[in-house]
Amino acid sequence: MKKYDYVKTQREDVAEIPEKWVWLVRAITKLYTRLNVFVFKKTNGKLMKNFPGGYPICIVTMTGKKSGKKREIPLIHLPHGDDKYLVASQGGMNKNPIWYNNIAANPNIEILVNGESKAYLATQISSEEKAQIWPHLLSLYPDFDEYQARTDRDIPVFRCSPK
Repeated sequence: MKKYDYVKTQREDVAEIPEKWVWLVRAITKLYTRLNVFVFKKTNGKLMKNFPGGYPICIVTMTGKKSGKKREIPLIHLPHGDDKYLVASQGGMNKNPIWYNNIAANPNIEILVNGESKAYLATQISSEEKAQIWPHLLSLYPDFDEYQARTDRDIPVFRCSPK
Protein backbone atom coordinates (compact mmCIF):
# COMPACT_ATOMS: atom_id res chain seq x y z
CA MET A 1 0.00 0.00 0.00
CA LYS A 2 1.52 3.28 -1.17
CA LYS A 3 1.16 6.49 0.75
CA TYR A 4 1.80 9.98 -0.50
CA ASP A 5 2.76 12.72 1.94
CA TYR A 6 0.48 15.26 0.26
CA VAL A 7 -2.63 13.01 0.40
CA LYS A 8 -4.53 13.75 3.60
CA THR A 9 -7.16 10.99 3.27
CA GLN A 10 -6.22 7.63 4.77
CA ARG A 11 -6.76 4.39 2.81
CA GLU A 12 -8.78 2.87 5.65
CA ASP A 13 -11.24 5.80 5.44
CA VAL A 14 -12.07 5.14 1.78
CA ALA A 15 -14.49 2.53 0.48
CA GLU A 16 -12.93 0.11 -1.97
CA ILE A 17 -14.52 -0.57 -5.34
CA PRO A 18 -15.07 -4.35 -5.29
CA GLU A 19 -13.30 -6.01 -8.22
CA LYS A 20 -16.51 -7.79 -9.22
CA TRP A 21 -18.17 -4.39 -9.84
CA VAL A 22 -15.37 -2.70 -11.81
CA TRP A 23 -16.81 -3.79 -15.18
CA LEU A 24 -20.18 -2.27 -14.26
CA VAL A 25 -18.64 1.00 -13.07
CA ARG A 26 -16.69 1.25 -16.34
CA ALA A 27 -19.77 0.44 -18.47
CA ILE A 28 -21.91 3.06 -16.71
CA THR A 29 -19.10 5.61 -16.95
CA LYS A 30 -18.74 4.97 -20.70
CA LEU A 31 -22.47 5.45 -21.33
CA TYR A 32 -22.67 8.54 -19.13
CA THR A 33 -19.61 10.02 -20.87
CA ARG A 34 -21.21 9.67 -24.31
CA LEU A 35 -24.48 11.17 -23.09
CA ASN A 36 -22.67 14.01 -21.31
CA VAL A 37 -20.63 15.01 -24.39
CA PHE A 38 -23.69 14.80 -26.67
CA VAL A 39 -25.95 16.90 -24.44
CA PHE A 40 -23.22 19.40 -23.53
CA LYS A 41 -22.36 20.05 -27.18
CA LYS A 42 -25.98 20.11 -28.43
CA THR A 43 -26.95 22.71 -25.81
CA ASN A 44 -23.73 24.78 -26.12
CA GLY A 45 -22.85 23.90 -22.55
CA LYS A 46 -26.20 24.92 -21.05
CA LEU A 47 -27.04 21.37 -19.90
CA MET A 48 -24.85 18.73 -18.27
CA LYS A 49 -22.16 21.36 -17.72
CA ASN A 50 -21.35 20.15 -14.20
CA PHE A 51 -20.40 16.88 -12.59
CA PRO A 52 -22.40 15.82 -9.53
CA GLY A 53 -21.67 18.26 -6.74
CA GLY A 54 -21.68 21.22 -9.15
CA TYR A 55 -18.10 20.89 -10.40
CA PRO A 56 -17.75 22.47 -13.88
CA ILE A 57 -16.62 20.30 -16.76
CA CYS A 58 -14.71 20.80 -19.96
CA ILE A 59 -14.78 18.62 -23.06
CA VAL A 60 -11.37 17.25 -24.02
CA THR A 61 -10.85 16.16 -27.62
CA MET A 62 -7.96 13.81 -28.30
CA THR A 63 -6.78 11.31 -30.89
CA GLY A 64 -7.26 7.62 -30.14
CA LYS A 65 -3.96 5.80 -29.64
CA LYS A 66 -5.00 2.73 -31.66
CA SER A 67 -7.80 4.01 -33.89
CA GLY A 68 -6.43 7.43 -34.77
CA LYS A 69 -10.03 8.72 -34.45
CA LYS A 70 -11.09 11.80 -32.53
CA ARG A 71 -12.33 11.00 -29.03
CA GLU A 72 -14.17 13.34 -26.66
CA ILE A 73 -14.58 13.07 -22.92
CA PRO A 74 -15.97 15.32 -20.21
CA LEU A 75 -13.52 15.98 -17.40
CA ILE A 76 -13.56 18.33 -14.45
CA HIS A 77 -12.36 21.76 -15.51
CA LEU A 78 -9.11 22.39 -13.62
CA PRO A 79 -7.67 25.79 -14.63
CA HIS A 80 -4.45 27.23 -13.25
CA GLY A 81 -3.41 30.47 -14.92
CA ASP A 82 -3.36 29.87 -18.67
CA ASP A 83 -2.87 26.13 -18.17
CA LYS A 84 -5.43 23.40 -17.56
CA TYR A 85 -4.86 20.18 -15.63
CA LEU A 86 -6.24 16.73 -16.37
CA VAL A 87 -6.24 14.11 -13.60
CA ALA A 88 -6.44 10.46 -14.72
CA SER A 89 -8.11 9.38 -11.48
CA GLN A 90 -10.93 7.12 -12.71
CA GLY A 91 -12.35 7.28 -9.19
CA GLY A 92 -9.25 5.64 -7.75
CA MET A 93 -9.58 2.40 -9.70
CA ASN A 94 -6.41 0.36 -10.13
CA LYS A 95 -5.97 1.09 -13.86
CA ASN A 96 -5.59 4.36 -15.71
CA PRO A 97 -8.57 5.44 -17.80
CA ILE A 98 -8.30 4.72 -21.54
CA TRP A 99 -8.09 8.43 -22.29
CA TYR A 100 -4.79 8.54 -20.39
CA ASN A 101 -3.16 6.28 -23.02
CA ASN A 102 -4.59 8.37 -25.84
CA ILE A 103 -3.15 11.62 -24.48
CA ALA A 104 0.17 10.03 -23.53
CA ALA A 105 0.53 8.84 -27.15
CA ASN A 106 -0.90 11.99 -28.79
CA PRO A 107 -0.45 15.02 -26.50
CA ASN A 108 -1.97 17.55 -28.93
CA ILE A 109 -5.49 18.07 -27.60
CA GLU A 110 -8.34 20.56 -27.63
CA ILE A 111 -10.26 21.70 -24.59
CA LEU A 112 -13.76 23.17 -24.87
CA VAL A 113 -14.73 25.52 -22.02
CA ASN A 114 -17.49 28.14 -21.97
CA GLY A 115 -18.22 27.60 -25.67
CA GLU A 116 -14.60 28.20 -26.70
CA SER A 117 -12.27 25.46 -27.92
CA LYS A 118 -8.49 25.94 -27.77
CA ALA A 119 -5.51 23.80 -28.71
CA TYR A 120 -3.22 22.58 -25.91
CA LEU A 121 -0.12 20.47 -25.52
CA ALA A 122 -0.48 17.98 -22.65
CA THR A 123 2.60 17.03 -20.63
CA GLN A 124 2.51 14.49 -17.82
CA ILE A 125 3.96 16.11 -14.73
CA SER A 126 6.38 14.47 -12.32
CA SER A 127 5.41 13.17 -8.89
CA GLU A 128 7.17 16.17 -7.35
CA GLU A 129 5.20 18.64 -9.50
CA LYS A 130 2.01 16.74 -8.67
CA ALA A 131 2.68 17.14 -4.94
CA GLN A 132 3.09 20.90 -5.45
CA ILE A 133 -0.10 21.38 -7.51
CA TRP A 134 -2.18 18.92 -5.42
CA PRO A 135 -3.61 21.54 -2.99
CA HIS A 136 -4.82 23.62 -5.96
CA LEU A 137 -6.41 20.58 -7.62
CA LEU A 138 -8.16 19.71 -4.35
CA SER A 139 -9.46 23.28 -4.08
CA LEU A 140 -11.26 22.63 -7.39
CA TYR A 141 -12.30 19.00 -6.74
CA PRO A 142 -11.70 17.66 -3.21
CA ASP A 143 -12.55 14.03 -4.09
CA PHE A 144 -9.17 13.60 -5.85
CA ASP A 145 -7.64 13.07 -2.41
CA GLU A 146 -9.95 10.12 -1.76
CA TYR A 147 -9.23 8.69 -5.19
CA GLN A 148 -5.46 8.76 -4.62
CA ALA A 149 -5.89 7.16 -1.20
CA ARG A 150 -7.99 4.36 -2.75
CA THR A 151 -5.31 3.16 -5.20
CA ASP A 152 -1.65 2.18 -5.15
CA ARG A 153 -1.04 3.72 -8.56
CA ASP A 154 0.36 7.23 -8.64
CA ILE A 155 -2.58 8.89 -10.40
CA PRO A 156 -1.18 10.65 -13.47
CA VAL A 157 -1.70 14.37 -13.96
CA PHE A 158 -1.24 16.27 -17.22
CA ARG A 159 -0.48 19.98 -17.44
CA CYS A 160 -2.01 21.34 -20.65
CA SER A 161 -0.40 24.49 -21.98
CA PRO A 162 -1.93 26.60 -24.75
CA LYS A 163 -0.38 26.14 -28.16
